[in-house]
Amino acid sequence: MAENNIHYPEGSLLARKDKKLSQTQLAKQLSTSIFVISRYERGEMTPSIDNAKKLAGLLDTTVGYLLGETSDRDLLKDPAMLRRLIAISELPEKERDHVLYNLDAVIRDYKTRMAYAAG
Repeated sequence: MAENNIHYPEGSLLARKDKKLSQTQLAKQLSTSIFVISRYERGEMTPSIDNAKKLAGLLDTTVGYLLGETSDRDLLKDPAMLRRLIAISELPEKERDHVLYNLDAVIRDYKTRMAYAAG
Protein backbone atom coordinates (compact mmCIF):
# COMPACT_ATOMS: atom_id res chain seq x y z
CA MET A 1 0.00 0.00 0.00
CA ALA A 2 1.34 3.40 -0.93
CA GLU A 3 2.27 5.91 1.72
CA ASN A 4 -0.60 8.31 2.56
CA ASN A 5 -3.27 5.81 1.48
CA ILE A 6 -6.28 5.39 3.67
CA HIS A 7 -5.08 2.72 6.06
CA TYR A 8 -7.59 -0.11 6.00
CA PRO A 9 -8.53 -2.31 7.71
CA GLU A 10 -7.05 -1.07 11.00
CA GLY A 11 -8.71 2.32 10.93
CA SER A 12 -11.36 3.16 8.41
CA LEU A 13 -12.88 -0.28 8.06
CA LEU A 14 -13.25 -0.48 11.83
CA ALA A 15 -14.68 3.04 11.89
CA ARG A 16 -17.20 2.10 9.19
CA LYS A 17 -18.23 -1.02 11.09
CA ASP A 18 -18.43 0.92 14.38
CA LYS A 19 -20.92 3.23 12.67
CA LYS A 20 -22.76 0.08 11.50
CA LEU A 21 -22.54 1.21 7.88
CA SER A 22 -22.32 -1.15 4.93
CA GLN A 23 -20.12 -0.29 1.99
CA THR A 24 -23.31 0.40 0.03
CA GLN A 25 -24.61 2.84 2.65
CA LEU A 26 -21.26 4.62 2.90
CA ALA A 27 -20.98 4.83 -0.89
CA LYS A 28 -24.44 6.39 -1.09
CA GLN A 29 -23.59 8.97 1.60
CA LEU A 30 -20.34 9.83 -0.22
CA SER A 31 -22.16 9.98 -3.57
CA THR A 32 -19.85 7.36 -5.01
CA SER A 33 -19.99 3.67 -5.88
CA ILE A 34 -19.46 0.61 -3.72
CA PHE A 35 -16.57 -0.21 -6.09
CA VAL A 36 -14.78 2.99 -5.01
CA ILE A 37 -15.37 2.27 -1.30
CA SER A 38 -14.04 -1.25 -1.81
CA ARG A 39 -10.91 0.12 -3.49
CA TYR A 40 -10.40 2.56 -0.60
CA GLU A 41 -10.64 -0.35 1.84
CA ARG A 42 -8.10 -2.41 -0.08
CA GLY A 43 -5.72 0.55 -0.29
CA GLU A 44 -5.92 0.54 -4.09
CA MET A 45 -7.28 4.05 -4.31
CA THR A 46 -6.98 7.22 -2.24
CA PRO A 47 -9.92 9.60 -1.91
CA SER A 48 -9.65 13.24 -2.85
CA ILE A 49 -9.06 15.67 -0.01
CA ASP A 50 -12.73 16.65 -0.07
CA ASN A 51 -13.86 13.01 0.03
CA ALA A 52 -11.37 12.20 2.80
CA LYS A 53 -12.81 15.05 4.89
CA LYS A 54 -16.37 13.96 4.13
CA LEU A 55 -15.46 10.33 4.90
CA ALA A 56 -13.93 11.34 8.24
CA GLY A 57 -17.09 13.27 9.09
CA LEU A 58 -19.37 10.38 8.14
CA LEU A 59 -17.27 7.95 10.18
CA ASP A 60 -17.00 10.38 13.11
CA THR A 61 -13.21 10.39 13.08
CA THR A 62 -10.37 12.49 11.69
CA VAL A 63 -8.57 12.49 8.36
CA GLY A 64 -5.36 11.85 10.32
CA TYR A 65 -6.86 8.64 11.69
CA LEU A 66 -7.98 7.55 8.22
CA LEU A 67 -4.49 8.20 6.86
CA GLY A 68 -2.87 6.22 9.65
CA GLU A 69 -1.14 9.26 11.11
CA THR A 70 -2.70 8.56 14.49
CA SER A 71 -4.36 5.60 16.14
CA ASP A 72 -6.64 7.88 18.18
CA ARG A 73 -9.95 8.30 16.34
CA ASP A 74 -11.00 11.27 18.44
CA LEU A 75 -7.71 13.14 18.39
CA LEU A 76 -8.29 16.87 18.04
CA LYS A 77 -12.07 16.55 17.82
CA ASP A 78 -12.41 18.47 21.10
CA PRO A 79 -12.66 22.12 19.96
CA ALA A 80 -11.21 23.48 23.22
CA MET A 81 -8.17 21.20 22.95
CA LEU A 82 -7.71 22.08 19.30
CA ARG A 83 -7.83 25.82 20.09
CA ARG A 84 -5.17 25.34 22.77
CA LEU A 85 -2.90 23.40 20.43
CA ILE A 86 -3.28 26.01 17.73
CA ALA A 87 -2.50 28.76 20.25
CA ILE A 88 0.60 26.88 21.41
CA SER A 89 1.76 26.37 17.82
CA GLU A 90 1.46 30.13 17.19
CA LEU A 91 3.67 31.09 20.15
CA PRO A 92 7.24 32.21 19.55
CA GLU A 93 9.64 29.27 19.71
CA LYS A 94 11.00 30.09 23.18
CA GLU A 95 7.53 30.32 24.77
CA ARG A 96 6.31 27.25 22.86
CA ASP A 97 9.30 25.24 24.10
CA HIS A 98 8.57 26.39 27.65
CA VAL A 99 4.90 25.31 27.42
CA LEU A 100 5.84 21.93 25.93
CA TYR A 101 8.56 21.36 28.54
CA ASN A 102 6.03 21.95 31.33
CA LEU A 103 3.38 19.85 29.63
CA ASP A 104 5.85 16.99 29.22
CA ALA A 105 6.71 17.24 32.93
CA VAL A 106 3.04 17.07 33.97
CA ILE A 107 2.44 14.06 31.70
CA ARG A 108 5.58 12.29 32.95
CA ASP A 109 4.61 12.91 36.60
CA TYR A 110 1.08 11.63 35.99
CA LYS A 111 2.35 8.45 34.30
CA THR A 112 4.79 7.88 37.17
CA ARG A 113 2.01 8.25 39.76
CA MET A 114 -0.21 5.83 37.82
CA ALA A 115 2.61 3.30 37.54
CA TYR A 116 3.21 3.38 41.31
CA ALA A 117 -0.52 3.23 42.05
CA ALA A 118 -0.91 0.16 39.84
CA GLY A 119 2.16 -1.59 41.24
